Amino acid sequence: MVNVSPSSAEPAKWRDLGLRVASAVVLIPIILWVNWLGSVWYAVLVGLMAGFMAVEWVKLIHAGRPVQLAVYLAAAVASTALPWMAGPSVALIVILVLWVGSVVQRQIAGKPHSFWSIVGVPYIGLSALVLMILRGDPQFGAIAVYWLLFVVWGADTLAYFAGRLIGGPKLLPSISPKKTWAGLIGAVVGGILCSALFARVAGLDTLLWFCSIGAILAIVEQAGDFFESALKRSAGVKDSSALIPGHGGMLDRVDGLVAAAAVAALIGCVRAGISAAGKGILLW
Repeated sequence: MVNVSPSSAEPAKWRDLGLRVASAVVLIPIILWVNWLGSVWYAVLVGLMAGFMAVEWVKLIHAGRPVQLAVYLAAAVASTALPWMAGPSVALIVILVLWVGSVVQRQIAGKPHSFWSIVGVPYIGLSALVLMILRGDPQFGAIAVYWLLFVVWGADTLAYFAGRLIGGPKLLPSISPKKTWAGLIGAVVGGILCSALFARVAGLDTLLWFCSIGAILAIVEQAGDFFESALKRSAGVKDSSALIPGHGGMLDRVDGLVAAAAVAALIGCVRAGISAAGKGILLW
């Protein structure tokens, strides 16, 4: 038996930190710049995100079968190209049709269904669609996406450091063995701070609202992480792929973002309509 001393175990907790920071330094400026550009550039970025998500999901759940891959990639394209060409409603209809096609094709092929094989197409398609809806607000779309990104990044960052520095009781060890209650609390604090700070800098009113929604989205972001962890546990893998150094695959990187985006877009659409979702989530 090899004994691991505290001094040698301590650096292991931070082994991936350098790669995480390096990846963030490269990717974050690109994401912020493309969001500022908007239009087709933003659609291409979200489409690439959805495309990589589709490839990883099909590999994990459908054993990389070409027909399923084609359906999933079609959902990724529809969710990003159609919103600004024909409107979000048309994109949603196409995603639903592709969803039915995926389920029927698997049935015809004689493959057993599972929860993950059924929810894959809507997960990929709607994840991209809600990001397109938020950015599609001509007046507040860009700032709404910036706010969302900062809240999610803040929650994710403080969850990472709180979990490793404080540790303590596990949150849901059967799904994600490394997640702790300290990490969840750190995520909530990060979401609140980043949301409030962004609102203050951007000159947005109702600071109490931004603190509240920051906390809510932080919890949702962590729930999205657990959802993807359950997917990987079902597939028997540690990461969805090795696409992003220090972060794993695209599913690993955006699981919390797309969950938070779905809630933000839903609130925005309910309050101000699908064409002004950014305004609906930011102005109270």
